[in-house]
Amino acid sequence: MTPRVPFALVLHGGGGPRTVAPVVAHLTPAFDVLAPTHPGWDGTDRPEDIDSIRALAGVYLDRLHAEGRRDVLLVGSSIGGWIALEMAIRARSDERYAGIVGAVIDIDGVGAVVDGEPIADFFSLDPRQLAEVAWHDPDRGFVDPSSFTDEQRAVQLANGKTMAAIAGRSMSDPDLLARLGDLEVPVLVLFGASDRVVTPAYGRALAAAIPTAEFAVVPEAGHLPHLENPAATWPWIDAFIEAHWINRTIGRDERAS
Repeated sequence: MTPRVPFALVLHGGGGPRTVAPVVAHLTPAFDVLAPTHPGWDGTDRPEDIDSIRALAGVYLDRLHAEGRRDVLLVGSSIGGWIALEMAIRARSDERYAGIVGAVIDIDGVGAVVDGEPIADFFSLDPRQLAEVAWHDPDRGFVDPSSFTDEQRAVQLANGKTMAAIAGRSMSDPDLLARLGDLEVPVLVLFGASDRVVTPAYGRALAAAIPTAEFAVVPEAGHLPHLENPAATWPWIDAFIEAHWINRTIGRDERAS
């Protein structure tokens, strides 16, 4: 039996699909990669029933199910990490989605409520403040809004409204941490050492709630380590895929043959 082409679903955060472009480029040589724009981002339509992270996770699971996907590698950044975890939780509890999710990589994901480690109030921050909490080098992450065109400003405003509608202004679900204990697929929780949107201590607590998770920290990086320090990010991702995803899925294909 010919091994299946490995498939990865890459899920962006509030900054839109461009923020995960390096992840897509890194995985593409070895994977068939789907990196959708979430409904409501970058001028796309958002159906009224997509009003939460759980609802959006269901949409993506339905798509993967309809396409007959199995053992999918989910990679999510920020709220994309939250979506990926919700997908894995639902796939664990709903037999319709059994076998769809093979592994999860959560890069600086939000979504959980962790005592003593609050999520930064994203919606109250101006661009300079956002760069200060999200980047190891804030000067590199800051974009002067006065340089935006009217169209870019409108898209950014619409993206923020969509994120508030789907993720909530707190960008968290008080039930998520407890539900993570049901996960059985391998999970890598990867955090930038300088992230202050959600701190490495937050990420460590998130990983501790998942029986199958491992936790890693990327130095000299903030909320988007794959953008700020890709050279230190890829070894963690590659090692996780090799150890916890490729070996398991190849073995499954060999047994099926």
